[in-house]
Amino acid sequence: MIEDQASSLRRMNQSRLIKVIAVTGGKGGVGKTNVTLNTAISLAQQGKRVMVLDADLGLANVDVLLGLRVEKNLSHVLSGECTLDEVLVVGPYGIKIAPATSGSQSMTELTPTEHAGLIRAFSELQSQVDVLIVDTAAGISDMVLSFSKAAQDIMMVVCDEPTSLTDAYALIKILNKEHGVFRFKIVANMVRSMREGDELFSKLTKVTNRFLDVALELVAVIPFDENVRNSVRKQKAIVEAFPTSPAAMAIRRLAKKAIEWPIPNQPGGHLEFFLEQLVTKNVSGDKR
Repeated sequence: MIEDQASSLRRMNQSRLIKVIAVTGGKGGVGKTNVTLNTAISLAQQGKRVMVLDADLGLANVDVLLGLRVEKNLSHVLSGECTLDEVLVVGPYGIKIAPATSGSQSMTELTPTEHAGLIRAFSELQSQVDVLIVDTAAGISDMVLSFSKAAQDIMMVVCDEPTSLTDAYALIKILNKEHGVFRFKIVANMVRSMREGDELFSKLTKVTNRFLDVALELVAVIPFDENVRNSVRKQKAIVEAFPTSPAAMAIRRLAKKAIEWPIPNQPGGHLEFFLEQLVTKNVSGDKR
């Protein structure tokens, strides 16, 4: 049944190319959601139509960081109460945010009926989107793996803490060994200097080069910046509240790079394929 849904999904809206980026990290507290939101807003400032999917289905906080009022979320879409367009909330510079389902239910625990509802919700999405950024939960749960392996690009956010590196390595290892993911884009966050960011990346690649067959790319070094905390208090993104701060400038550079990342012309470049990946990977165990 799910495979049939996926096949029909692939045939829908074949002209709708979209860049899908999963932002993840081995542990909590590395600034993953801040990187997600500020990258999204920076892309919107450059004229891109951006949607953020809050995929931390247990501890949703994207809307909280921006002080947005959310009345309905993904659970209402899955139950058939409303469409995906109807739960989207509009953030700074017109970014669209799909609020996470409250509670602890994960994507991998959805029933076939809920899978069908999820596919239908995205295939019927009326909002035009150039970039979909998925803010995953922390850790190595099935939900995190599902979203990460379904995206075209994985941004792994790390900071200079031993647990951040070890947990990031664990996530990279599982995605590589068990799901065939080869390329990872690394964001060194909250570092004291460019050199510290390079050293952090070097520590990670030293281990991955020894034990894994993966390609890591350092795409951003974001400095520790007190204005990040100040912007959180204001419930605003730092690129909006403190646009000339060091962290904001680093994130804007990241967004400019992200625009240049290629979008596949074949199935992986379609929004529908992203949902198909979420469904069929869990059923068949296929690897990309």
